[in-house]
Amino acid sequence: MSFVNPQFFWVLILPFVIFVFLLSTNKDNLSRIFDEKVLKRLSATEDSLPMVIRNLLILLAIFLMIVAIARPVVEKADKVVAVEGLTILTALDISGSMRTKDIYPNRLEFAKKKMSQFFDAMPTDNIGVMAFAYSPFVLAPFSSDKETLKMIISGVDDSYINMGSTDFNALGYMANNLLEEKKPKILVLFSDGGDEEALKGLDAILKENNIELFVVLVGTAKGAPVIDENGKPINLDDGTVAITQRNDALGKLAQKSGGASVIATNGKADIAQLVSVIKGKYKKKKHGEVTIKDREEYFYYPLGLGLLFLLIGFSSLPKRREKIKEEIRV
Repeated sequence: MSFVNPQFFWVLILPFVIFVFLLSTNKDNLSRIFDEKVLKRLSATEDSLPMVIRNLLILLAIFLMIVAIARPVVEKADKVVAVEGLTILTALDISGSMRTKDIYPNRLEFAKKKMSQFFDAMPTDNIGVMAFAYSPFVLAPFSSDKETLKMIISGVDDSYINMGSTDFNALGYMANNLLEEKKPKILVLFSDGGDEEALKGLDAILKENNIELFVVLVGTAKGAPVIDENGKPINLDDGTVAITQRNDALGKLAQKSGGASVIATNGKADIAQLVSVIKGKYKKKKHGEVTIKDREEYFYYPLGLGLLFLLIGFSSLPKRREKIKEEIRV
């Protein structure tokens, strides 16, 4: 048997021993220790237990309670418990085309909303977050704290937008580094897509490292003007307004890698569909193991006995024999 909180025992046992010593060496001078009113309540009467027995019961009760506070246990073998769920890396597109307002209020804000819905739909899973455009970077490490992840995502605003071209190769390499020790390797992108030529490098990286891609595509097939940081449409060299449409080539790449894609819409049906596919594909997968101490608690035994002795010690137990004699005389 061992104690979970032995420090509590040693901290409390010292004043207890001092109290017992003072009580035993001042039998005739208890008023030095107790207030007069307290002493009167503790004093034995003619129809109660003898003072010595009463004091012994109270002291024993206090000692047992100290033992209970120290929490006695019997240690058993450690248990390894599997933590069910998946480890998923998500990535938010912050390229210049995400300012486009073909969906309200713009593609970036709509993608952030969809990411939050995705976090809510995966409550027991570990999720990491990164952002990507010309150069990808980590926004949040893998975590099961979805409220914190949503708060981090909400802080991504227009100032994060990068007008450079999206480097899908850099995205692939970073995703592989972050997912290197994970099984299965799952990457979920929230993006308005990319052309097939730019995606060739990402395709090779996914194949080589067995990464399965899932995509939430934002934007419309019709498209809308590309907007600069001042909210004005960007013109091409020939003077025409630059238009960006949702490119579904990224969704096709996801299906090719063994994953899936959905087109983001209002409501939650799109995210529910994607989550259903992911959960259905990776049933009963676990993202880790936790070793826990298997122990049997025994604190309630000394606690129960202590309360019983305390109750008896403070109770008034009549001497039944004397009462019977008195009744006979009457």
